[in-house]
Amino acid sequence: MASPWRMIGGAVGLVALAVGVLAVVYLTAPATPGPDLARSKASAKGVFTVAIAPEMGDIRQGELHSWLVTLKTRKGAPVEDAKIIVGGGMPEHAHGLPTSPEATAYLGGGRYRIEGVKFSMSGWWQLKLGISSPVGADQATFNLVM
Repeated sequence: MASPWRMIGGAVGLVALAVGVLAVVYLTAPATPGPDLARSKASAKGVFTVAIAPEMGDIRQGELHSWLVTLKTRKGAPVEDAKIIVGGGMPEHAHGLPTSPEATAYLGGGRYRIEGVKFSMSGWWQLKLGISSPVGADQATFNLVM
C-alpha cells in the first residue's frame, strides 16, 4: 500500500500539471478582436466610399458635436445631392443615441455636416448612416469607442 505522503505528492503533481496546461491554453489563445474602428470604408453594398471625422477634432463624452461625412462613388467622384439619415447607439447596451442627429449642410466636394451627435457614456457606440443619392442607396456603420 502506498504511503499517504506519496499519494499527496502525486495529487499535488497532477494539480500542478493541470494548472500548467490551463495557463498555456489561456496565454496562447488568440485575443478577441474588438470592433472595427476604421473611419473610412466602403458602404455595405459597395455603392459609396464613406469617411467620417469629428468636425472639431476631439470627441468629448456628454457634449454635442458635429461630424463631417465624405461620400464618394466607387470611382472616387464626390457624391452630391445625397440624403443622409443618421442613427446608431450602443450595441452592448441595446439602446440608441441620446439625441437625434441630422445632416444639416452640404459643404461641397461630397462633404456633409451631421449635427447633434452626443455620446452620453463610455463604451462601444455605433454611428449608422442611411444614404440615398442619384448614384444609389446604401448604408454604412461606424464603430466608435469612448
